[in-house]
Amino acid sequence: MAELIGRDDIESLRIELSELGRSLRASFQCQNSSFSSNSALSNGRDDNLDEEIALQWAAIERLPTFERIRSALVDENGENMADDKRKRVIDVTKLGVLERQMFIEKLIRHVEHDNLRLLQKMRKRIDNTGIELPTVEVRYKDLSIEAKCQVVYGKPLPTLWNSFKTMLLVTLCKPQESKICIVSDVSGVIKPGRLTLLLGPPGCGKTSLLKALSGNLDKSLKVSGEITYNGYKLTELVPQKTSAYISQYDMHIPEMTVRETLDFSSRCQGVGSRAAIMTELSKREKEAGILPDPDIDTYMKAISVEGQITTLQTDYILKILGLDICADTLVGDAMRRGISGGQKKRLTTGEMVVGPTRALFMDEISNGLDSSTTYQIVAYFQQLAHITDATILVSLLQPAPETFDLFDDIILMSEGKIVYHGPRTSVLEFFECCGFKCPERKGVADFLQEVISRKDQARYWCRDSAMYIYNSVDMLSRKFKESVYGKKLSEEVSGVFSKSKSQNDAISFTKFSIPKWTLFRACMSREYLLMKRNSFIYIFKSVQLVIIASVAMTVFLRTRMGVDVLHANYYLGALFYALVILLVDGFPELSLTVARLSIFYKQRELYFYPAWAYAIPSAILKVPFSLLEAVVWTSLTYYVIGYTPEVGRFFRQLILLFSMHLSSISMFRFIASVCRNVITSTAVGSLSMLFSLAFGGFIIARTSMPAWLRWGFWVCPLTYGEIGLALNEFLAPRWQKVLPTSNMTIGQKTLESRGLSFDGKLFWISVGALLGFALLFNIGFILALSFLNSPVTRAIISSEKLSQMKESSEPIRIATMKNSESNPNTTTESCKGKMVLPFEPLTVVFQDLQYYIDTPGGMKEHGYTKEKLQLLCDITGAFRPGILTALMGVSGAGKTTLLDVLAGRKTSGYVEGEIRIGGFPKVQRTFARISGYCEQTDIHSPQITVEESVIFSAWLRLHSQIDSKTKSDFVKEVLETIELDDIKDSLVGIPGVSGLSTEQRKRLTIAVELVANPSIIFMDEPTTGLDARAAAIVMRAIKNVADTGRTIVCTIHQPSIDIFESFDELLLLKSGGSIIYAGPLGPQSSKVIDYFEGISGVPKIKDNYNPATWMLEVTSTSSEAELDIDFAQIYRNSTLYQDNRQLVNRLSIPPSDSKVLHFPTRFPLNGWGQFKACLWKQHWSYWRSPAYNLNRFLHMVFSSLVFGALFWRQGKKLDNQQSLFNILGAIFSAVLFCGINNSSSVLPYVSTERSVLYRERFAGMYASWAYALAQVTVEIPYILAQSLAYTIITYPMIGYYWSAYKVFWYFYTMFCTLLYFNYLGMLLIAITPSFPVAAILQSTFYTMFNLFAGFLVPRPQIPKWWIWFYYIIPTSWTLNGVLTSQYGDIEKEIEVFEETKTVAKFLTDYFGFHHNRLPIVAVVLALYPIVFATLFAYCIGKLNFQKR
Repeated sequence: MAELIGRDDIESLRIELSELGRSLRASFQCQNSSFSSNSALSNGRDDNLDEEIALQWAAIERLPTFERIRSALVDENGENMADDKRKRVIDVTKLGVLERQMFIEKLIRHVEHDNLRLLQKMRKRIDNTGIELPTVEVRYKDLSIEAKCQVVYGKPLPTLWNSFKTMLLVTLCKPQESKICIVSDVSGVIKPGRLTLLLGPPGCGKTSLLKALSGNLDKSLKVSGEITYNGYKLTELVPQKTSAYISQYDMHIPEMTVRETLDFSSRCQGVGSRAAIMTELSKREKEAGILPDPDIDTYMKAISVEGQITTLQTDYILKILGLDICADTLVGDAMRRGISGGQKKRLTTGEMVVGPTRALFMDEISNGLDSSTTYQIVAYFQQLAHITDATILVSLLQPAPETFDLFDDIILMSEGKIVYHGPRTSVLEFFECCGFKCPERKGVADFLQEVISRKDQARYWCRDSAMYIYNSVDMLSRKFKESVYGKKLSEEVSGVFSKSKSQNDAISFTKFSIPKWTLFRACMSREYLLMKRNSFIYIFKSVQLVIIASVAMTVFLRTRMGVDVLHANYYLGALFYALVILLVDGFPELSLTVARLSIFYKQRELYFYPAWAYAIPSAILKVPFSLLEAVVWTSLTYYVIGYTPEVGRFFRQLILLFSMHLSSISMFRFIASVCRNVITSTAVGSLSMLFSLAFGGFIIARTSMPAWLRWGFWVCPLTYGEIGLALNEFLAPRWQKVLPTSNMTIGQKTLESRGLSFDGKLFWISVGALLGFALLFNIGFILALSFLNSPVTRAIISSEKLSQMKESSEPIRIATMKNSESNPNTTTESCKGKMVLPFEPLTVVFQDLQYYIDTPGGMKEHGYTKEKLQLLCDITGAFRPGILTALMGVSGAGKTTLLDVLAGRKTSGYVEGEIRIGGFPKVQRTFARISGYCEQTDIHSPQITVEESVIFSAWLRLHSQIDSKTKSDFVKEVLETIELDDIKDSLVGIPGVSGLSTEQRKRLTIAVELVANPSIIFMDEPTTGLDARAAAIVMRAIKNVADTGRTIVCTIHQPSIDIFESFDELLLLKSGGSIIYAGPLGPQSSKVIDYFEGISGVPKIKDNYNPATWMLEVTSTSSEAELDIDFAQIYRNSTLYQDNRQLVNRLSIPPSDSKVLHFPTRFPLNGWGQFKACLWKQHWSYWRSPAYNLNRFLHMVFSSLVFGALFWRQGKKLDNQQSLFNILGAIFSAVLFCGINNSSSVLPYVSTERSVLYRERFAGMYASWAYALAQVTVEIPYILAQSLAYTIITYPMIGYYWSAYKVFWYFYTMFCTLLYFNYLGMLLIAITPSFPVAAILQSTFYTMFNLFAGFLVPRPQIPKWWIWFYYIIPTSWTLNGVLTSQYGDIEKEIEVFEETKTVAKFLTDYFGFHHNRLPIVAVVLALYPIVFATLFAYCIGKLNFQKR
């Protein structure tokens, strides 16, 4: 953001010599007088060097303006910049990667101090010329935000029944709604040049206020009141470009590196007003004869040039935010190793700060960051606000006192109201006027958040003469408005704003910062980069196509097919199969597109680029891929299958297949953009495939379709593929032989039987139609991206809760819905004497731990030569029972890595060293039984409630000898202790989308582990995402648990003084994974303070300063560099280290009365108990997943109605072979596409649950088979309902023969078919690392299920080398079962291929189906679900794709 200035200084045309006639010596003296503070040019230079530099400046001045603005002086010897004072002229846009990094390293060695000097020099340069920087003042008056909330009866959970009722209510009548007030009648001013802190408990409306002020509020919310920027209303400008909103959610493309993410953001946001300021600055400097500091000049020029792909600004922000160490690391996601949570949070901040906006609205930017890093980042924003007059509003949950002191103004919110808005220095005075006083050594921010809480307020009452009465938020808000501060604020809000030119320069009136062509090129280059990063997917798809083509051409082998009426049918089947393959090949585009939509919506709302700039590159870059697929398929199959051997027809087939594939991927991309989530888009995508194949003219001939449905034939893309390919082949000369029984040629007869008898000109019309469809779908894709918004979950509230709130004197708040305002009834005192279940206290001892990973490729590219990267170095220590240990260190120091290694959670890398539990070597299987691990990422099943999550953990992890009542009481107690009892009936939901807030999710993670009654508990950042009060509650509970004699270790980032001093011991790591302190804290942290103050050069701690923050500051990397010491080496040379070694040696020997940890069984519950527990959870999870279960049921109903209508009364119309082909087409299409929908829709559900399985399995809750069996079992009733619906709808509509025997067979085969398709989907997730890969792999199975089903190629026609494959393909048995059971006993005579046969005889001769073998078919159909389910259970247990 200092770029702000930089870009304002954009055109600093450099130092113009006042007169060319003046001597160079005098010119240099002028430079010295103007910039005496600049040591780079003014200290210790000889005359020759001075003259050389002056000549270089003069040369720059003589350049044309365009070149001059890009030219600057940089150090000649980049590798030794400090010693070599020679300069060279360089184009700033051509600085290399290493040059940029070294330049920034030279400018900023110590982030806090050097950045301050940099900004001051830049401001001084601007002030010297009298230029006024643009500023933004944001005012809001009488601002209110309301949300509409749907009232539901009973528990407000999205069960199948509730969702179905809602659908009916929406259809039949308008649902009851209630308005919920999020922000209520607030007013204020956010001033330029001041850093403002927004404080308040979660759910009080902070995020809504920030979004409203930045113009990013959801359109469904009702906003009243007025917001202005420099006097302009939001409707008169583009607030998203004038200000920047930084979300609390970290959404980034996982395949891009940190640097690439920032570079792309910088490229899209442009340079703002920097270019104009730089031009004016250069002009004035030239007139005044001022020569600027070369380094400052280089920096300001480099960040002022528009359109750069990689910029110096990115390197600057990387350095400021401490991301330079991971700049070339992929961002990563849950299944792909990447940067840490804290680094992702800083990347989210950097993504917006790298731009030129003058107003910043930041939402909880410190989650996951240590207090030192938070302080450093907030200090940067303070410097930015004070020096560059930026307008900055920051929301923080737990600001440390020293961070709090950096702010100028405070806004305190609660229940949607503003309780205080004014100077930070006056906030305590205001509350003292209200009767509340902040105690000594209490952080002011913590005090402010607790004093507005009903449960904590009484502690701060300071008027002994008056009786305490609870001051509600309404009362405090009124008192503020009546106070001096409130009246002054009201005057400022009501005052008239005088607009000036410089203030107008800060306002953006256009949506996009740079030319749209430049944005298009940026999106194109990013799309190309992502295609390269995802090259595995495209290579996999191409290899998959080669394999399928190889199979297909050996099935439809030319030597086995002649030019006659019978084999013409097989040729048609081969052509149809090619179309199906290329249609299905586009299906993975659904998941790939949906996966990127959340990032797209974020960047679209911030006006990074228009929707078309994102959509067109996506479409264009897939064209070569479509061409490749068509070339591969046609080249491999055309001559081997034996199509007409003419070059022209070969290329015509290639062109048509290319057009088909292009329209296919365009269609699925369009569907994904309209549906916007995986489950819905998968269902709609499956329906679109069903529609395409049903109406494509092959499964049922056009002439056999009901007349009122034939329009479907002409609007179906596959139709034109079928017409084009059929005409290209069957109008060839070799098919023009006239049949003896009629006057028609073989080609004409074949085309007519399928309703495809058209003129040859229709081939090119078909190609044009397919390309037209592709164009139409891509236009639809652009329109959907332009006008549809990210799907949001509608707010719901129970009628009971609504009644309670109406009876209450307090107005409805959003907090009631989110349950974010806790209702604690637990205090330190009340926790004493709580239930303690029996456990064994245990020590954790570790010696000489080392942890390595393989060096990432990005680091090798940038010069790192070692094969392994060490993340933990010589870690030795001990954790003891009853002692609460804090594990601390700067972000990226290895805290989570150490916990993962100790807990045995690492799945990759190399661990060396020794770990002992209770003195005995650690055995992972038993360790999981006696330990708990609260992970940094809160992973829970989204569709079960808070209470059910805790019950599930207790049921599976508490000892089986504990009776049910004790377990139930313990669960209730844990819920109360962690203050979850008020939201116990709330669904957990998906992070950032629905369900619990961040802090509630964190408390649930802790509760799930505490209820297991472990002896050892590891907690990774248990207070991250919590406000100060919630953090205090959680830490109080943790301390009480530790006091019972358990061993508890917590990593912690931003502890307040109270929280930090609640720990007994500290283990402190530095960057690189080395210990620099391990020992007791002492009273008021005295021992830690004494240890570090005893090191030479370390500054003393200030009075009332947070010891945790001080400790991280004085041991930071920059402090080490300044003091030229190694804290790790100092620790290893200390007596403290020797004491710890002795302690470790002593605890490594088991006590004489102890024995090796052993449990008679691996899990607390037996196998049947595990299965019941897993089935119980899966039952509720399924019942509350309407997006999955209701969607697939409705899909089945809709599909059944389509099949019934399309094949209306065809069941008994048996006249010729085409009649039976139509019936078989009905069965084939229903089986394949209802099955494919079931298999596809189960993928995302099982993929989500797999992450939960990994956590629960690591915790030793159950065996993998118990989970798998429950997952398999819970599907049965839902598939039973689908099968019944299909049978009830299609059987009478198609008009099959009525008999109980035939109806049962019809139902049984569909039931088994849906089962094996569902279990196949589960198996695909189990054997692949991610959902997208599973989505691609599934198409291989579907194409084989299609080819060998016996529809395209009947069994007698399949070559003997493939007949075995026919028998192992499950769909072949399904078609056999349905067709044989329906028609295997029908003796009616029909005409087939110019001869007369009975239906039963034709089935035997043509298809190879025998009625007397139906019992075998029944057994095999039952075996397939069992086999797939067994494989799923095996693979989900044995394969682990989670990389840690």
